[in-house]
Amino acid sequence: MQKYHDKEWGVPVFDDRVIFEFLVLESMQAGLSWKTILHKRENFKKAFVNFDYKKIAKFGDSHVEKLMQDAGIIRNLLKIKAVINNAKQFIKIQKEFGSFSDYMWGFVKNKTILGKRKIMKDIPAVTKEAEIFAKDLKNRGFKFLGGTVVYAHMQAVGMANDHVIECFRYKQLTN
Repeated sequence: MQKYHDKEWGVPVFDDRVIFEFLVLESMQAGLSWKTILHKRENFKKAFVNFDYKKIAKFGDSHVEKLMQDAGIIRNLLKIKAVINNAKQFIKIQKEFGSFSDYMWGFVKNKTILGKRKIMKDIPAVTKEAEIFAKDLKNRGFKFLGGTVVYAHMQAVGMANDHVIECFRYKQLTN
């Protein structure tokens, strides 16, 4: 958890494969702790072919059955099917916008939102930007990506810097 916080969380991400990885992890986390997901991250990576959305988009029933038997991941049928569905929608957005990154960062005008939070309790579960982004994803056919999950994604990929201002990462990521 500490390593993730110190090295990854809140760092701006523009690589579509990495963005898809975070979308998968965030959607799998819905209703669960981030710690649970982080500890299963390598298992997710193996199960979902290094988060290769082009391959995942082609997964059929046999892949779903195999994933449902994989004790190393979250074996929730709706979430597994959502990952496959979302891979297909992800590709459609890439075709429309040139990259998912360009599409996603457009929701924050290509600039990280600086949270300027003094204490952890100041960090919201969702923001208006996340609600707008989530609604657009839903309208495009995405599953398991509501406002709260999307805001967690925005924080993870650096669209929102919600490190508290006294945290060394807040200062590093605002420069």
